[in-house]
Amino acid sequence: MTPGLQIPIEGEAMLDEVTVERRLNTLEQAVFDLQHKLESKPISENWLEKLIGSVSDEEAFVEALEYGRAFRQSDKPVNEDDD
Repeated sequence: MTPGLQIPIEGEAMLDEVTVERRLNTLEQAVFDLQHKLESKPISENWLEKLIGSVSDEEAFVEALEYGRAFRQSDKPVNEDDD
């Protein structure tokens, strides 16, 4: 017999419906709780502003940005007409 597959026997069909109904109610309550939790949470600031504000050494951050920009530029194909 496949696990989880139940063959209803007289009287068991109602039990299965009750179990499913209980589980559905539990899931509906969990969804409601999550939605309520999200709705009551204050709207957060812009994530980028939070990130930038979390950088304690701004000079090192700017340097890292410059390295990243240089790396991306070095990966671009060279235009033959620019000689």
